[in-house]
Amino acid sequence: MNLTQMERLVRYISDMVNEGRQVVVVTSGAMGAGTSRLGLKERPRTIPEKQAVCAVGQSILMETYGKLFAEYNQVVAQILLTREDITERRRHLNARHTLIQLLRMSVVPIVNENDTVAVDEIKFGQNDTLASLVAGLIGADLLIILTDVDGLYSMDPKLGKGERIPLVTEITPEIEALAGGPGSHLGSGGMMSKIQAARIATLSGSAVVIAHGRADGILRRILNGESVGTLFVPSDHKLGSRKRWIAFYQQPQGDVIVDEGAARALVAEGKSLLPSGIVGVHGFFEEGHLVRILDEKGNELARGLSNYKSEDIRQIRGMKTSQISEKLGHKIYDEVVHRDNMVLSTRLKANGMKPDESGGMAASGAGGELHG
Repeated sequence: MNLTQMERLVRYISDMVNEGRQVVVVTSGAMGAGTSRLGLKERPRTIPEKQAVCAVGQSILMETYGKLFAEYNQVVAQILLTREDITERRRHLNARHTLIQLLRMSVVPIVNENDTVAVDEIKFGQNDTLASLVAGLIGADLLIILTDVDGLYSMDPKLGKGERIPLVTEITPEIEALAGGPGSHLGSGGMMSKIQAARIATLSGSAVVIAHGRADGILRRILNGESVGTLFVPSDHKLGSRKRWIAFYQQPQGDVIVDEGAARALVAEGKSLLPSGIVGVHGFFEEGHLVRILDEKGNELARGLSNYKSEDIRQIRGMKTSQISEKLGHKIYDEVVHRDNMVLSTRLKANGMKPDESGGMAASGAGGELHG
C-alpha cells in the first residue's frame, strides 16, 4: 500500500463528498497488504494460500481506509463482492440497493472483490472489471480509473513516442489496438483491461476517464473539466438495466445454434428465438440460464435467458411451437429465448465489444477506481 497516495486520494474524495457528490471507491491491495503483514517473500500460489493472505490483507486495507477517512470525519463502509453477488438477480438488486442507500447516507462505500471466498469460476478477473460493473450497478455518471500512465496514447509512451489521446467517442478496433498488451507491474492487465472496462461502463451510460493516479490534484482537475487523461464518452447504444444484467453480469452456460432464417429473424427483424430455427445445442443448462445464440458458422448473434433447459431444446429443435406440448408433455413458452430477455451481439459490436469479452478482464491501477 502506498499510504501517501491513499491519503491524498482520501482527502480529495472527502472534499468531493462535502460538495454533495456521491462517490464509491473500488480498490485493490488486499493481497499485497496481507503478503507484507505476514512477512512473505513471494506471493502465495495456491487458492487456499491466496484466500488466507487476502483475509489478512482485507482487514488491514479497510482499517487503513477507515483511519484516513476518519481524519476528515467521513464514514466509510466495506462492500465485498463476488461475481455471484451480481449475477443472481435478487442479490444483484440487493447489492444495488445497499450501495445506493449508503450513498444517500453520505457514506463512502469501499468495494473490493471478496478474495477470501472467490475462486476462478466466480471471480471478476481484476478490479477494472469490478469497477465498470459497479458503475453500471449504481448508474454512475462517471467512472475514473486511476493508473500509472496519463491515459491512452497513440503509441507506447514508454518508448518516448506518441501523443495522449484526450477524447474517445467510440471504442473501435483501432482504439483497441492502441491499448497494446500488459503494462505496469502494478497490475496484470495493463491498458487493454481498462479499455474493456470502458466498453462496459460506456454501454451502461457512464463516462470514463483513464488518468495517472499520482498526478497532482488529478481528481479535482478531472471534475473541473481539464483535459487530463483520456475521456471515453457514454455510448449511443446504451443498454437498459435488464439488458445490462444479461450482457455483462451473467456467464453463458451453453450455446444454441440456429439456421440462416432464424439468424436473419433475430438480427434484422428483432424477433424472439423459436424452436423451429434451432439446429443444435452445446452444453448443459437449465431454464433461466444465459446462453449464447450462434449461427451455423459459430458467429455469436446474441445472448439471452433460455426458457427451456438444454435437454428439452434438443428434443424440440426444428419443431413448430404447436408441437412443443406433444413432444415434451407441456409448454410454458412458445419462445426458447424471448427478445425481451435477449441482447443482440451487434449492439455490443457497435461499440467495439467482442461478444466473448462482455464479461471483461481487468487489473486495478495504483490508485484504484472511483465512481462519482
